Amino acid sequence: MNDLFGKALLDYHQSPGEQQLITWTSLTEEDPVPLSYFFRNYQEMPAIEQKALALSKGKVLDIGCGSGSHSLYLQNEKGLSVCAVDSSLGAAQIAKERGVNQVFHQSILDFKEGGFDTLLLLMNGLGVAKDFQGVLPLLIHLKSLLAPGGQILLDSSDLIYLFEEEDQDDWRNAATYYGELDFGIGFKGETEEFPWLYLDFEHLSQAAELAGFNCEKILDGPNYDYLARLVVA
Repeated sequence: MNDLFGKALLDYHQSPGEQQLITWTSLTEEDPVPLSYFFRNYQEMPAIEQKALALSKGKVLDIGCGSGSHSLYLQNEKGLSVCAVDSSLGAAQIAKERGVNQVFHQSILDFKEGGFDTLLLLMNGLGVAKDFQGVLPLLIHLKSLLAPGGQILLDSSDLIYLFEEEDQDDWRNAATYYGELDFGIGFKGETEEFPWLYLDFEHLSQAAELAGFNCEKILDGPNYDYLARLVVA
């Protein structure tokens, strides 16, 4: 991939304005998102993100940190030790420039440092699993990064609402999980697509149990989204 997301973030970071990132999925039409959204402060964050930040403790790993907004709040407002990681070079560069003390440009699957009290995967960070089969290996890897008594805080969404009610049972029982999507982004004439996953809470709970976690739903959001906490069983 050519890191189009990172390029878009850099464009806004260097010259803030009305720039928009165009997003779409294999299930949804194009939707423009103001790039300013990715630089929001705590007061502008949805309740799920605010709750996750309130529950964060100890040494924190912010996975898929983007421009670093969550990391900066935890580091500067809560005084926590924060390490941020993102597979986007542009995002990692911006997080550093905005003042996040520890930033790594790396896939979380290649990240090996452990001993974290909190792992954060916000803005549907679980999507990095790419598909349903990738969830269990991802959770097992994340487990290896936790300190004793540590927690994983993540949000995702149940996309069953996108289907007609009379078809929902068929989709729930389909061979391919309905939350597996192709996600697309567009910016200044360039486009990029990649696999992404939205996971309902029931399937997350099942995968978490197999990985050796207890899984608790903390909060429901307004758009079929939720915040969950995983702790080692």
